[in-house]
Amino acid sequence: MGPYTVCLVTIDDLDKAAVIARTVVEEKLAACVNIIPGIRSIYSWKGEICDEKELLMIMKTRQKLFADLRSRVKELHPYEVPEIICWTLTDGLPDYLQWIDGVTTRKT
Repeated sequence: MGPYTVCLVTIDDLDKAAVIARTVVEEKLAACVNIIPGIRSIYSWKGEICDEKELLMIMKTRQKLFADLRSRVKELHPYEVPEIICWTLTDGLPDYLQWIDGVTTRKT
């Protein structure tokens, strides 16, 4: 099927990350979500420089599902403006990409 995307989402709490990850996988919006703890985010927000501990979620999906994935993550996410960004995969192990197709059978 393809093409495929990798999406990055940051969040401040492991339990919240797990809820989002489980939801998007159960709803077949993502094939897999890796949760990486212990990142440090330094950013500008509402005129102030913030320095926060966060977690990074890495979501793998089909590009056609990104709009639905983005909407669902935004709905579940506690931040006013969550980071939800993605890029297109240019290559990958064919068996892995076929697996993404197989588990993201949601109609687009």
